[in-house]
Amino acid sequence: MSNTRLLPSQSASSPPPQDKPAGAPRRASMQQIFRAAEHLFGRDGYKGTSMAAIAAGAGLPKANIHYYFGTKEDLYRAVLENILVDWLDDATLWIREDLTPREGLEGYIRAKIAFSRDRPDASRIFAHEVLQGAPHINQFLGTSLRIHVQNLDKIFTAWQRAGLMRPIPTTHLMFCIWSMTQTYADMNAQIVAVLGTPTLETQDYEDAAATITALVLGGCQLPAH
Repeated sequence: MSNTRLLPSQSASSPPPQDKPAGAPRRASMQQIFRAAEHLFGRDGYKGTSMAAIAAGAGLPKANIHYYFGTKEDLYRAVLENILVDWLDDATLWIREDLTPREGLEGYIRAKIAFSRDRPDASRIFAHEVLQGAPHINQFLGTSLRIHVQNLDKIFTAWQRAGLMRPIPTTHLMFCIWSMTQTYADMNAQIVAVLGTPTLETQDYEDAAATITALVLGGCQLPAH
């Protein structure tokens, strides 16, 4: 039997403190795969992207991609659902009863613009999927997304009953916010052409967020400040 004494925070089955948790390599690999797949599906589409290309982009053997996800369709669906979960997290963070409608809507709009700026491929993947009739995520849209939007509607309803915002159909308000913010990723080529610039700069995104916020707050009859 070893005479090595365990530190109070360790057990006999615990790894040494300097070791990473057993799941860390798997999580790191999954993140690499998601990043590569999101970029390639967004750039080349589902049909134009191969598992070999995703493996090369992730810097992993192709066998690893199949081990974690099985088929390209399984990976594509996982990427789409991951995008939606991140979008829903932004809504949950900002549309809350403990915030005012102005704080919540302005924060949510800025989060959505930041997503379009930082992860344009993700937005394009989703747009393309929906334009095709959402064959891979229709069930998710009709269950998880629908329930989430219904929960957000309850918060909007509470704000409206308290006289904090105009009584408008808030599900359609969400549709408008999604469309206005995601266009800066999905329609980027059109926007840069009209603005006469090769890429959108930080100020362009600031102007977009400010404009959309003013339109939404005005439509909800909320003060801008």
